[in-house]
Amino acid sequence: MKDSVTGCSVEETMRLLGGRWRLLIASYLVDGPKRFNELRRLVPGISQRMLTLDLRALEEAGLVMRTVYPTIPVKVEYSLTSDGRRLEKLVAVVKEFGLWLKARDDVQRG
Repeated sequence: MKDSVTGCSVEETMRLLGGRWRLLIASYLVDGPKRFNELRRLVPGISQRMLTLDLRALEEAGLVMRTVYPTIPVKVEYSLTSDGRRLEKLVAVVKEFGLWLKARDDVQRG
């Protein structure tokens, strides 16, 4: 991951969660653990490679935990760590802002 240029806390957050998918992935994990293919179905526009890369990045950051169950076939679940749970407030604010944007756009079109 790139180093912070300004050292600003917003930049640090965007460095980790920026991009198209990471916060969206985290938003689905707020509701509870998910398996890889379940996340793929929830985020249909994401490629398998990008989902893998983003999950790894979130795992390396300590926000997501990957749990492997010794079954046949192997079962793998992803969940938020206690640090990752701190994203719940951010997800809620972004969701609220998104709903406001959609309503504003509907009013402008109508």
